Amino acid sequence: MVKVGLTGGIGAGKSEVSRLLASYGAVIVDADKIAREVVEPGTPGLAAVVEEFGSDVLAPDGTLDRPKLGRIVFADPEKLKALNAIVHPLVGARSAELEASAGPDAVVVHDVPLLTENGLAPLYDLVVVVDAAPQTQLDRLVRLRGMAQDEAGSRMGAQATREQRLAVADLVIDNDGPLEALEPQVRAVWERLRSA
Repeated sequence: MVKVGLTGGIGAGKSEVSRLLASYGAVIVDADKIAREVVEPGTPGLAAVVEEFGSDVLAPDGTLDRPKLGRIVFADPEKLKALNAIVHPLVGARSAELEASAGPDAVVVHDVPLLTENGLAPLYDLVVVVDAAPQTQLDRLVRLRGMAQDEAGSRMGAQATREQRLAVADLVIDNDGPLEALEPQVRAVWERLRSA
């Protein structure tokens, strides 16, 4: 088994790289997806978030109001730290379960947005960073995700810098260009991972 950490700043295109790797046969352990699962209604994770942040972070249907919580935590580093202290251990435990269920010859790609920020690079055999210029990230967040420019900027500011991510990279995928330029790079990285 090859354990790969895949990361990149918000808007860099990590989700598309993850999708391509899955299509080639990688086992994807998606930390964002798991982070949503561990705070679904009825879970201990959601109960802990409500205890920390109050019931105002719940939508009328009892689910977590992620945009509202995001506005709170991305504006206050201490609140972000408190949320991470609740969610990260739950995500880590579920990720370990998924990895353990993969076969011995599998390429297991852990899609981890905050890999750099949380010092997780040593957990993986290789770290792949999806890289894009900050201006490209900002443009994608505003144009494709409909974020306000200041919200996009604060989310980017809450993450590691481009230089910090590149410093932990074993392999870098440049996603500053069009989508067509991405696939050949991801295919080349996949071939490298399979032979690792």
